[in-house]
Order: sequence, then structure tokens, then C-alpha cells
Amino acid sequence: MAIETQLEPADWVPGSIPLREFNTQSSTPRRKDGPRRAPRTATGDDPWFTGGRSMRRSDANLFHVRHTNVGQMVSALFDADRWEPIDDLDRELRDVTYHRAVDSGTVRIAFDRPDVRNAFRPGTVDELYDALDHAKRQTDVGCILLTGNGPSSKDGGWAFCSGGDQTVRGEDGYQYEGDEEGEAQSASEDASGQGPRARASEQGRLHILEVQRLIRHIPKVVVAVVPGWAVGGGHSLHVVCDLTLASEDHAKFLQTDPDVASYDAGFGSAYLAKQIGQKKAREVFFLGKTYDAEEAVEMGMVNEAVPHEELEATALEWGERINAKSPTAMRMLKYAFNMTDDGMVGQQVFAGEATRLGYMTDEAKEGRDAFVEGRDPDFDDFPWHY
Repeated sequence: MAIETQLEPADWVPGSIPLREFNTQSSTPRRKDGPRRAPRTATGDDPWFTGGRSMRRSDANLFHVRHTNVGQMVSALFDADRWEPIDDLDRELRDVTYHRAVDSGTVRIAFDRPDVRNAFRPGTVDELYDALDHAKRQTDVGCILLTGNGPSSKDGGWAFCSGGDQTVRGEDGYQYEGDEEGEAQSASEDASGQGPRARASEQGRLHILEVQRLIRHIPKVVVAVVPGWAVGGGHSLHVVCDLTLASEDHAKFLQTDPDVASYDAGFGSAYLAKQIGQKKAREVFFLGKTYDAEEAVEMGMVNEAVPHEELEATALEWGERINAKSPTAMRMLKYAFNMTDDGMVGQQVFAGEATRLGYMTDEAKEGRDAFVEGRDPDFDDFPWHY
């Protein structure tokens, strides 16, 4: 039985979600007649509000999120026995949670703004970048799970990420929200020795693009674990990840950039076309259809869809499989896959890692030692392989 609720515009996520009514019989959204700011009626079949089905009594359990022993809010799917918090960053995390698996080299980084569909503001991006950079530097970590905590305490909805928070979008980018957020971020930067970032009311930020580049070049396998909506800039984030695992019950994929006069002209669009083809990628952006997990798998945008309650356990299994493989082989394979699309930047990254491998050989050691000792190198013992 469907339920009906009256929702005012203020109830909508501040990410890039336009006011529209979804036609649940197809992937094509159907716009309402009348002014865009009018209240809208949503039924329990509306996937944005209830994950594509009517609310059941058992859904009440989804509203109760658990906490770690350091007080961080964690997803209802989160198994506290399998994770431990990482608390050695130079900043306090407010919009992101960061954990490490207790029995494998896998970390979990999650958006933690479920009541706004995990939309990101500048402070969110700062925290996300720092957590990813920290994971990058852990030599015993081979897999990064990027996900979104949930569900929303307002309506039980799930989200991976709904993109940039439109309520803090300024003329030149996204603005820090008042002195509290700006000063908190600047203090964290001062403590880390990296210098202050832009304070509130100063320059706008678009540094989610820096996060995209970091994911692309990080020498680990990054898996997008999508429990619900991946929209706008959140859609682009899942595209740039190496793999995507989605909830077959709640995951929805929607690109709304043109609706809010935004566009990801890089990985979010051009790289998406590499994954699913030019015609389909243009459909995603130009028509703004909503796709469920099964459709996303069929078009090649998602690797696998699993039952919602199995999502994070499956993600951990993927992490264990990845960590069982050769770190060098996995790193070089990632950069080899990237190189054909990343031009000279991709070639430079791949070549740099090839140089590192070369440094590990006896031949390279002979060249170094000869220089340090002031003699001619003797390479006679090293074959010209073919």
C-alpha cells in the first residue's frame, strides 16, 4: 500500500535534485505541471523517498543508526564488529566517516550527511580529500570503499551522494557555510602545516574535481559502494571509481547537472561515454532519466547489484579479494587502464611507476652504486631481454 506525504521545497535535498515527479513505470522522469516551487505529492512508490517501494514496519529499524566507540554516526548497514575507526588525521571529521577493516587492508570512507542525501559542501570535500590522501599513503591498504551512510532520519531514504549542496553554491563555486565551518577547516589546515584554506564568504570552491583526480591516480582499487541515490556530482564520483557495487533495492542513478546549470565535462561525462558508449552517455545527461541498479549493470556503468542487506558484506569480500593479489600488478594494471584515456598525464603516472620497478632491480642498483663510487658501471651481467 502506497503512502502519501506532502513535501515542501525545503524538504528536498540541497544537492542537485530538481523538483520533479518521477514516473515509476519507466526510467523517464515526468515533470509536474504548474510552478516548480509548488508542494509536490510523493507516494511510497517514489524511489527518491522510500527506495522504490512502500514503507514497511520493518523499515523503522533503518532509522536507528549505530555509533562507533568514538561517537561517529555510521550507516544502518555498518557492521561495527568488522571495522575500527581511523582517528589519526589532522582534522576532526564532521561530514565524513573513516574506518579500516579489522582483518584486511580495506578502508571505508563514507559521506555522512544522510538527511541531505549526502550532498557535499566545501568542508565535506576537504575531509574526503584528506581521508583519501591518508589511505593513499598506507602501504598495507589495497582497497578503498567509497560509500554513503544512511538512511535519512527524515524519510528513510538512502543515498551514495547527491552532488554539490546547492544551498551553498555561490557565483564562483561552493562557499563555506559561515565562520564556524570556514574557521574549522582553516584550523585543521593550519595544524597540518599546509596553510589555511579559503574562509567562509571568500572564494568559491570546485575542489571536488581534485577528489576525482585523486581517485583516478591513487595507487589502490577504489570501489564505489552505492546504497541509494547517485546524483549529479555524486554520479560523477561513482563513474571515476575503479568499480561500482550497488544495492539492487535502493540504488538509483540520475544525472541532473543540466537542470542546475552545471556540467562535468571531464570524467563525469567523457569518461562515462567510454564506459557505456556515446549515445547512452548523452542520454544520461540530455534526457535526465533515472536508472535502477539492474539497468546500470546492463549498460556497463555498474559492475554488480546485490540485495541491500548484503551490500557492505559483499564490498568487504571484494576488498579481501583485491588485497590477496599482487600490489605491484594491481597498481600497474590500474595505471595501464587509465593511460589510454589520460593522455600525457596517464603516461607520466604509468612511467613513474615503471621507473620505481626499475629501481628495484640489480641492474639499477649497479648504475646507482657506480655513480656514487665514481666508477664506470658494469652492465655485462644483465641481458637484453626480448
